[in-house]
Amino acid sequence: MALPTRLLGSSGLKITTVGFGSWAVGGGGWSYGWGPQDDTESIATMRHALDLGVNWIDTAAVYGLGHSEEVVGRLFRDLPASKRPFIFTKCGLIWDSKNPMAEPRRVLKPESIRRECEASLRRLGVDRIDLYQFHWPDPDTPVEESWSEMDKLVKEGKVHAAGVSNFDVELLKRCEAIRHVDSLQPPFSLINRKAAEKEIPWCEEHHTGVICYSPMQSGLLTESFTASRVSRMANDDWRRRAEEFQEPNLSRNLVLRDALGPIAKKHGTSVSAVAIAWTLAWPGVTGAIVGARTPAQVDGWIQAASLELSAADLQAIASAVEHTKAGAGPYHPKGAAAPKRRSA
Repeated sequence: MALPTRLLGSSGLKITTVGFGSWAVGGGGWSYGWGPQDDTESIATMRHALDLGVNWIDTAAVYGLGHSEEVVGRLFRDLPASKRPFIFTKCGLIWDSKNPMAEPRRVLKPESIRRECEASLRRLGVDRIDLYQFHWPDPDTPVEESWSEMDKLVKEGKVHAAGVSNFDVELLKRCEAIRHVDSLQPPFSLINRKAAEKEIPWCEEHHTGVICYSPMQSGLLTESFTASRVSRMANDDWRRRAEEFQEPNLSRNLVLRDALGPIAKKHGTSVSAVAIAWTLAWPGVTGAIVGARTPAQVDGWIQAASLELSAADLQAIASAVEHTKAGAGPYHPKGAAAPKRRSA
């Protein structure tokens, strides 16, 4: 299956509008796990996404404390060269191996970045990472020092493109002064829309690609999610303590989810696909990172890659956001109608 592609900024990478997110592939047993996950099922799920045309996988060293990268590496090594996807990963979150449930530390010291890069290359079984990203800012290390080390990794051929995740415009500007920022990975969904205020417009202006994460708000914007499901989540599922999964936000979010139903029905697709397509409708957004734990879940969102929402669809969604007061941030992509804004 051929899926639409877009250039990731000026990196030269042409990526499908949806990519596979392997956060849950890391399994449980750590502070931001999703509960138990079978590795064989993970590999089958990633294979299915690739068979449907997805051409990139996003992971991170911290997912499963190295385990997600190892599983992605197993998949990668079993694929012929012609079918291998782009591999994107992240560094900068250091875990305590003696206490895996402890909060990872944000560390972007140059020597730590280099150690992490070498470890990721080893776990993934590759000679070069297609897109290497800082996972979160490090408040204790000047970003200029961190980004200069990333520039060295690119020049050495260990990394093709360099990006950041969860950075604000001020940090993006400081990085850009050292070396071009190839991509930004912000959280972005119908519920968490804050990146559309400043970061995504900055990236569009500076030819920096944007691959947004959690476009389905970690499962909230899917047909199958219910309020009672939270209580049935694994004890180590990080979503149990997440603000958007608690009342009163949970009920508001599910009402917004339900408002997507008529639009999904009109297009003959899923609510999940509509939620993802909404993020892809924003100028400046290159692609969306979408997770799955089973092949069937991939089938539930793959249509988002080619789904084009009409001006009427976007206006209906904007009206639903206004009515529910769910989340915060701009809620109408420019170009379809005058965007409306609401403060947090």
